[in-house]
Amino acid sequence: MLVETFMTKFLRYQNQRYLTFDDFTLQKLPRGKQEREYLLYVHIPFCEELCPYCSFNRYKFQEGPALRYFKALRQEIKLYRERDFKCTGVYVGGGTPTVLPDELAETLQLIRESFPVREVSVETNPNHLTDKIVTILNQAGVNRLSVGVQSFDDDLLKAMERYHKYGSGAEIEANIKHYKDRFDTLNVDMIFNFPQQSLESLQRDLEIIKRLPADQVTFYPLMVSTATEKVIRKTLGKVNYRREKLYYQEIFKQLETDYKPGSAWCFSRQEAMIDEYIVDFDEYLGVGSGSFSYLNGKIMANTFSVEGYCEKLEQDQPAVAFCKDFSLFERMRYDFMIKLFGTSIDMAVIRRRYGNFFTEALWKELALFKILGALKVDGNQLSLTRKGYYYWVIMMREFFIGVNNFRDICRGRVKGGE
Repeated sequence: MLVETFMTKFLRYQNQRYLTFDDFTLQKLPRGKQEREYLLYVHIPFCEELCPYCSFNRYKFQEGPALRYFKALRQEIKLYRERDFKCTGVYVGGGTPTVLPDELAETLQLIRESFPVREVSVETNPNHLTDKIVTILNQAGVNRLSVGVQSFDDDLLKAMERYHKYGSGAEIEANIKHYKDRFDTLNVDMIFNFPQQSLESLQRDLEIIKRLPADQVTFYPLMVSTATEKVIRKTLGKVNYRREKLYYQEIFKQLETDYKPGSAWCFSRQEAMIDEYIVDFDEYLGVGSGSFSYLNGKIMANTFSVEGYCEKLEQDQPAVAFCKDFSLFERMRYDFMIKLFGTSIDMAVIRRRYGNFFTEALWKELALFKILGALKVDGNQLSLTRKGYYYWVIMMREFFIGVNNFRDICRGRVKGGE
């Protein structure tokens, strides 16, 4: 565990500097590059109830503000429609995007009219697996539905304050089984390494996944931001990172026969879009309060205030409030982390993008992970080994914790923020 412990501490320190964004007022929207395909990320920040461990930008659902928000969201999409972005993939996250399914459907219709969309993925919660909502999603052309389950263990669901919202593990399992064939891909979102979770509980979750069988399952490690640490410790207990590797190895062992990793923590039975769209798209455009865009070497974030977001769009103004301009080295390091999280890098593509500077600048990282047995080379492909998968779970866990900490700082500036 020495290597894993050092990686966690080093990455947490590094990300405090790396994920520092400046306040930013965008005067003019960027333009897309005609030769490039983009992912459009759409953020819906409303939830009927707020889970204690979640650090995403989310607010308690109220119909009035949510209706106003969807109208502003469609206005932001229209602003970008005229800027030459070729968005071929759409990912709708939250929050709970299906809180107002008719508004979501209208928004997706506008997106399809505005961009050459090939695939649409939407997140939801188990209580929204109903005939009405599923039919609306089917008619809106949703290809992939990602259902936030976290665990099928009733004791864990109660500790997470999800049991009374979404029902028992058996009820959730039955609901997923009933609707899973209504979409090209139904992904089950799970979390592992909860303080109260035992190895036996995790194994039961894996048995359920395999007997459904789920088209795709994403097993996130529990990611604790600074703001949620005290709440998680009070409601769930102290997180033990030392057993995270054991739990991950069990997940990999149980799923590797019938599933193929699309990322270090997403496993699919067929080729399909994954939650980590940043793996498959070099650049992405984010719309909605608190959404992120990565364009032309810059990461930009919209205001985290729903009120402020709506006011901006009602005046036909961009909602971008924060920006980080990556140096060339930071762009290469970002590509190194993200692309290998998707299990491999095509070094021929990297050389066309950076020349030999990539291997020269990142020689320490490349050498270290090769020495650790995390990487293997096959022609132009640089890929993760079985051992390397878990190292990239650590890297991405710490990356997303850093992003969550940034979100928490931004929300702290928002009057009335959750």
